[in-house]
Amino acid sequence: QVQLVESGGGLVQVGGSLRLSCAASGGTFMSHAMGWFRQVPGKERELLAAISWSCGRTYYADSVKGRFTISRDNAKNTVYLQMTSLQPEDTAVYYCAAQWPRQGWGFEQAATKMKWDYWGQGTQVTVSS
Repeated sequence: QVQLVESGGGLVQVGGSLRLSCAASGGTFMSHAMGWFRQVPGKERELLAAISWSCGRTYYADSVKGRFTISRDNAKNTVYLQMTSLQPEDTAVYYCAAQWPRQGWGFEQAATKMKWDYWGQGTQVTVSS
C-alpha cells in the first residue's frame, strides 16, 4: 500500500509560480508511474501530467503543456509539479497519484485511460487576479 502526501499548495497571484511536492511511503515508489491531477467543484478530476517510473517518459495535458513540469526524485520518493504562468482557471485542488505498470499498455495509454491505484489527499491552489 502506497501513501501519498501532497504539499506546496497555497495562494498565488496571476502569473506566479508554485511547486507542488508529493512524498510517497509504504510501497515501491520506483515501480509506479506518478501523476498530478486537479479537480474543481462540479467537474471531473483532470489528469495534468504523468511521469514514468524511470523518468524516461512524460505526458502533459494540453491545458498545462509549456507551463507545468513534472519530475521525480526516486532517491527521495518524491514527485514534483512545477507550475508557472498561473492563471485563475488553474485554481483547483491538486492531487498526486500512483499507478502500477499495466501489462500490455504503453505509458501514455495507461496514464490517460486506466485507473490510478493510489491517491493523495489533495492540496488547494488558488490563483488570484
